[in-house]
Amino acid sequence: MKTGIIDYGAGNLRSVDNAVHSLGVEPRIIDNPDGFGDLTHLILPGVGAFGDSMAELERRGLVEPIRDWIAADRPFFGICVGYQMLFEEGDENPGIPGLGIFKGRVVRFPEDGRKIPHMGWNAATARDPDDPLWDGLGDQPFFYFVHSYFPEPADDSLTAMETDYEGLRFASAIRRGKLLATQFHPEKSQQAGLRLLRNFLQ
Repeated sequence: MKTGIIDYGAGNLRSVDNAVHSLGVEPRIIDNPDGFGDLTHLILPGVGAFGDSMAELERRGLVEPIRDWIAADRPFFGICVGYQMLFEEGDENPGIPGLGIFKGRVVRFPEDGRKIPHMGWNAATARDPDDPLWDGLGDQPFFYFVHSYFPEPADDSLTAMETDYEGLRFASAIRRGKLLATQFHPEKSQQAGLRLLRNFLQ
């Protein structure tokens, strides 16, 4: 197993690196298009703005290698903004296209009384509890969230986990083939997060 973590200046890179290390895996930090060759797994972490993150991926020449990786259905894990960028565009930075892997838009929580950002621990419910990715997580694992925006996939069948935030239910994880992406941060989610990362790497 050779796991790569995409470096585009995201603030949680070291946290993800440390989490993967704790599972006995030595990841490689990828900050240019030449580092993908012999990888078996790829993680796109994320903390920051949608537009700035896309601009930095473009600047480092990482957009096409990521698209090619996903198109080949190789193991991929997108986290937070690394999940949001898989879609076409977002309300945070209108007019700046995302990776466009999936149809859909990244929208902001409505200003109707709930605290924004959605920050802290919340439950995620799997649509298919028998999926091996959720092995050992129980019926409603709790994960750590920090976000004001969330994707609305045009294809609802992509949704793998759902989370309720004060009456608004959103897709907190998507799954297609060997691709997994989550709005929550597994690297900040203690045992549940490490178990999910382990399941992905296995």
